[in-house]
Amino acid sequence: MHLNPYGEYAVLLAQSLANDWPSDRAGIVARTREHGMTMPFPERPGDHARCRDVLDQWLTVVDADTADERAHLLNQQMAAVAAYPRLTDHNREGWHLHYRDTDDDLPLVLHSVFAVGTALHLTTRGINRLGHCASNPCLNVIVDISRNGTQRYCSPRCASRDAVRRHRTRSRNATQSA
Repeated sequence: MHLNPYGEYAVLLAQSLANDWPSDRAGIVARTREHGMTMPFPERPGDHARCRDVLDQWLTVVDADTADERAHLLNQQMAAVAAYPRLTDHNREGWHLHYRDTDDDLPLVLHSVFAVGTALHLTTRGINRLGHCASNPCLNVIVDISRNGTQRYCSPRCASRDAVRRHRTRSRNATQSA
């Protein structure tokens, strides 16, 4: 039996959806498949909009100003989707734990996986390992999975753009003071 690694894949899925929101339900399901989710999701009316609501709730955790606020928001989200952990071997993938009810629809699964996964990620990696790209004006979400916990940019492109901006500012300031 293995413990389903909700932490990293769940927050990376949430990050992926936050940074590139699919135009329909099928796009959301495809993204879940890209991030390793294999179970079927019963289809319900309004799934796309309900999934967006779940993501928007998750983004309040990303935007939290303090560790206490982040923990409070996550605790609320986990309580809203409370299901006892259960062993499962769906699709014969091997026994593992799920933190959701068996027949939940797509929005409920995402809500549960995002909340529990984010809590696991932040408690094992650090409560501040979630935020927005430091390169202005980029608004992408970053999930810091770096070894030393110093990831500030969503991509090498944004890191380079910010480095060039800082260099130009220093050069301009040096020229003005000379």
